[in-house]
Amino acid sequence: MSKIQQLQEIIDNSDNIVFFGGAGVSTESGIPDFRSESGIFKSLEKYGDTPENLISHSYYMDHTEEFFEYYKDTLVFNDAEPNAAHLKLAELEKSGKLKAVITQNIDGLHQKAGSKEVLELHGSVHRNYCQICNKSYDLDYILESDGIPRCDCGGIVKPDVVLYEEPLNNAVLNFSVDYISQADTLIIGGTSLVVYPAAGLINYFNGKNLVLINKSETPYDNIASLVVNDAIGKTLSQIKVE
Repeated sequence: MSKIQQLQEIIDNSDNIVFFGGAGVSTESGIPDFRSESGIFKSLEKYGDTPENLISHSYYMDHTEEFFEYYKDTLVFNDAEPNAAHLKLAELEKSGKLKAVITQNIDGLHQKAGSKEVLELHGSVHRNYCQICNKSYDLDYILESDGIPRCDCGGIVKPDVVLYEEPLNNAVLNFSVDYISQADTLIIGGTSLVVYPAAGLINYFNGKNLVLINKSETPYDNIASLVVNDAIGKTLSQIKVE
């Protein structure tokens, strides 16, 4: 039996699936990941600093204008469209099998594909708020602002994105733990499972089938029910949803 057939069988026999995805889910939409050879972490030439520093809370506070230049240049892909992975996950949710998508991505492509229950561990580029009055702004407002985006009240409009040195949203984390701990199947895709605390969510899974879909190996391959070393969109596009 092929790995796609095994995956199909697992999905057919599951009724409480949770999907947990990382940057690799969006690479087929033309959004670079962080750690591969073509990833964002390799692009040091232009800015002369590491991405960990450039998208840290400290850098945001001390070099706000430069932060927004880097942020808009490397982390926002407003023209990106959902790929086969996003679309199949939305289809699985519509069928009732998939209960939630938990994502480390900030691009909003799951919602664009039609997924309803999306838990964004690292926030979203599509939500932005004034740090003084909390007024909300959309992504276009950030992209069209020169320099530092400012609210009507004069406050800085900050993206609702978790920066380095900032904690994850506790409510989102708790909802994620609840979904994973109740799932009969956990499908993890497009993540190397090395970034914590997000990667630690796998430890709350008590169900039957752990499926890992990633181009490279992960530290959890040895405990998985099924490991597929291939692109997530290519893999999921072969699944039929009843």
